[in-house]
Amino acid sequence: MSTLAPVVDAHHHLWEVGPDDMGWTSEFPVLHRSFRLAELEPELAGQGVDATVLVQSLADLQETREMLALAAGSAVVAGVVGWVDLAAPDVAEQLAALAEGPGGERLVGVRHLVQAEPDPRWLLRPEVGRGLQAVAAAGLAYDLLIRAHQLPVAVEVARALPHLRLVLDHGGQPAIAFGSLEPWASDIAALAAHPNVACKLSGLVTQADASWTVDEIRPYAAHLVDVFGADRLMAGSDWPVCLLRATYGEVAILGRELIGTLSAADQARVLGGTAIERYRLALQWKGSDSA
Repeated sequence: MSTLAPVVDAHHHLWEVGPDDMGWTSEFPVLHRSFRLAELEPELAGQGVDATVLVQSLADLQETREMLALAAGSAVVAGVVGWVDLAAPDVAEQLAALAEGPGGERLVGVRHLVQAEPDPRWLLRPEVGRGLQAVAAAGLAYDLLIRAHQLPVAVEVARALPHLRLVLDHGGQPAIAFGSLEPWASDIAALAAHPNVACKLSGLVTQADASWTVDEIRPYAAHLVDVFGADRLMAGSDWPVCLLRATYGEVAILGRELIGTLSAADQARVLGGTAIERYRLALQWKGSDSA
C-alpha cells in the first residue's frame, strides 16, 4: 500500500457471457468470454492495487445486485457503480432497495450507457433529470459514459445540478486514433470548469489505434491533468475492455508514465485519493477525512 494513499483502480468491469447478455462482445473475440474477479486479482496484486471500483456493464438491476453481493464478500472491491432506470418514476425506491440489499453499503454511484442513446439530449430529459436528482439525494455519484460529441450536454447537466457529483468516464473518449484534440479539448475545459465534475484517466488506449504509443496519448492526458488537476482526476484500467489494446499491466504502466511529472502527493491523488473522495469509499488516506 502507498504511504500516501491506497492505490485504487477506479474503473473495471466483470461479466458472465451467456446466451442472452453481453451480446456486443461477440464483435470482439478477446472480450467474448466471462471475466471474473479471480482472474483480475493477480493483476491487481502485481501492480500494487489495493482496492477497486466495479462498474456496471448492463442496463440491468439484477447485474447491479450481483455486483453488490460480490463486493460484500470481497476484500478488494471497495465500491460499485451500478445501474437503475433513471427515467422511471420509482428511481428513488430502486436506489433504496439496492442500498438495503446485500452489499448495499458498497453502492457508490450509478451509470447509464448514455453513449448508446439515440437522443443526443437524453440526459436533459425531464424524467432523467428527476432521476439524477434522486441519485444526488441518495448521496451517490453519477458516472458520465458519453462520446466526445455529447460533452456540451454534460456541461448543461453539471450546470443544472451543481450538488450532484459527476464522474466523467474515459476522459470523454477523445479521438486519439485520428490525432484530433479539438473540439474535445475545448469541451473538456468547459466541463472541468464545474467543480462538481471529476474525470477518469481511463479507457484512452481503446480510443487509440492498435499501434498506440505513449507519445500519442500524452497530449490528451496532459490536457486532462491541466483542466481537472490531480484532485479531480482518478486512474482506472477499464479492464477487461482495455484488452482490445493492452494488458492490465501495460495500462497500469501507461497511467503512471502519463502522470510521472506530477509531485508524489498529486500522483497519490490520481492513483487513489481522488477516487476515495469522489466515491466516498470506506478507505483512509492522509489527504482525506474519508473513513
